Amino acid sequence: MLAFLGWPEIVCILAVVLLLFGAKKLPELARALGKGIQEFKRATQDVQSELERAIEEPPPPPRPVPPPSASSGSPSTTSQPPPAPPTA
Repeated sequence: MLAFLGWPEIVCILAVVLLLFGAKKLPELARALGKGIQEFKRATQDVQSELERAIEEPPPPPRPVPPPSASSGSPSTTSQPPPAPPTA
């Protein structure tokens, strides 16, 4: 990100930030920025470790398939229709 900025540009940006926020507010901003970067790094490490753990653990064993029923799989023609709802 800072590869496209030279030293003069960085000094100019820091001067503008100093003028906008003042010398008293600058350490607070830097501290908050540092905490944000730290939290971002921690979150990316957590995601990376979770992905690595998911890749390393073996897949679950396949579920057993129930044996086919005695019928051919189609509904039987001798079944009774559902009962009619009671009328009031």
